Amino acid sequence: MKTWFITGTSRGFGRLWAEAALARGDRVAATVRDLATLDPLVEKYGDAVLPLRLDVTDKAAVDAAVARAIEHFGHLDIVVNNAGYGLFGTIEEVSEEEARAQIDTNLFGALWVTKAVVPHLRERGAGHIVQVSSIGGINAYANLGLYHASKWALEGFSQALAQELAPFGVHVTLVEPANYATDWSGASAVHATPLDVYEPARAARAARVRPGAVGVPTATREAILAVVDAEEPPLRIFFGRNMIEQATTEYESRVATWEAWREVSEAAHGTPEQ
Repeated sequence: MKTWFITGTSRGFGRLWAEAALARGDRVAATVRDLATLDPLVEKYGDAVLPLRLDVTDKAAVDAAVARAIEHFGHLDIVVNNAGYGLFGTIEEVSEEEARAQIDTNLFGALWVTKAVVPHLRERGAGHIVQVSSIGGINAYANLGLYHASKWALEGFSQALAQELAPFGVHVTLVEPANYATDWSGASAVHATPLDVYEPARAARAARVRPGAVGVPTATREAILAVVDAEEPPLRIFFGRNMIEQATTEYESRVATWEAWREVSEAAHGTPEQ
């Protein structure tokens, strides 16, 4: 039996993964903004669920929630930073308030939870931190710039974190989902005030979405259990089809550009004085 701490469990991946954990006999500290959304889980699984009201942008509240979960269950094994949302809008369209809110939730929310749990996991010499990133954590598309900024930053600090925690027996995994039929782009998403000049770009992007390209969220339940049960879990894993092809195309393009500009790059090194 494992003990989980999962943020954003009212819907989407957070809810599905909490249900998957509970269904096999694990325990879950589930955080949400509205505790009423957890009533069905509590009714079904009783004391195996610890409902916690939490806004992940509030660092003091995060510290208190983590401490409460550890006090209640005795320890944590798996920590899932799932809370987040999509912000749609070009760089020009996104307001300062929208940009700050996106980074506060998607990046700093995950950072505060991570910082709160690391001393506990490090001292135990075991544990697994799962960061919910995205294909948008390694690639970038028009109209999602600030969302990508939050996920690229999450990827960076998590890769460093994995190296820092490896000597203590604590694992870190970045789960990078494709496009799934969750509220990420629906009710929970934020849309900046659009400018007409960018409508053609938005239409072109929408036209590239292929039939069948949207994943089925429930299919991720067994996948996340396989990841957290692995003796040597991956630092990164895609959830969804054709992700490796997208990543290969992206990185081949980067390498080709770097190669094309190699002469300028190396000239910029200069000649160190002997």
